[in-house]
Amino acid sequence: MAKAIFNKLSKEQGLPFRAESAGTEPGEHIHPNVLEAMKEMGIDLSHESPKRLTNDMVYDARRVITMGCTVDAEACPAVFLKGVEDWGLPDPKGKSLEEVGAIRDTIRQRVEVLVKSMEPQGRQLVHEFSKPNST
Repeated sequence: MAKAIFNKLSKEQGLPFRAESAGTEPGEHIHPNVLEAMKEMGIDLSHESPKRLTNDMVYDARRVITMGCTVDAEACPAVFLKGVEDWGLPDPKGKSLEEVGAIRDTIRQRVEVLVKSMEPQGRQLVHEFSKPNST
């Protein structure tokens, strides 16, 4: 959910940032209530599939945010890496549509704050890369 919301907002804001999503123990498919909750906000995840988190993904990322590692640190060792931020959210697996919607709304609020915090930096990057060559 966070990846899709982040990428949508980043694109709408014209920012050069993109999110990736992966899990330490990904399911075979996205939970139906997650698909429905995201559809409610106009995001179709039916073409997505869960990915397994790799060391390269973590090392290549500018920023790593976990969703619930402080809830289950054994299943998510990334929480012990320096600079990793955990949002402490429950896993939507097995939750009702209403519960998943509440998790989605919390994620959306946090992603909005994240994108806003990146906006000045992002706009500067876009500006820097689009300057005409002065030589």
